[in-house]
Amino acid sequence: VQLQASGGGLVQAGGSLRLSCTASGFTFRNYGMGWFRQAPGKEREFVASINLGGGIRDYADPVKGRFTISRDNAKNAVYLQMGSLRPEDTAVYSCAARRGKEFNWWGQGTLVTVSS
Repeated sequence: VQLQASGGGLVQAGGSLRLSCTASGFTFRNYGMGWFRQAPGKEREFVASINLGGGIRDYADPVKGRFTISRDNAKNAVYLQMGSLRPEDTAVYSCAARRGKEFNWWGQGTLVTVSS
């Protein structure tokens, strides 16, 4: 199983970034997907999730209205469109996959740095 995130970088506050995560080694369309982030010195936290078909999405309160999760089952990919970025959004962002309620697999992250 591989989950590879990309698209991170340095952006000014108020800017936007789009993260991508490509999956391999499992039947992507059968798994819910999520994004998590971990800031320096902090615990990993949930950011967003999306169900198998993409019709049900969930967001952490700090990102509601600013971030959008989506998926393309034909490309085995999940995306996170991030807007109105804030310095507190600075973190390593990783994607994860789940069959049930718990996430089973985690991928390498991509660093997002938001400057003030």
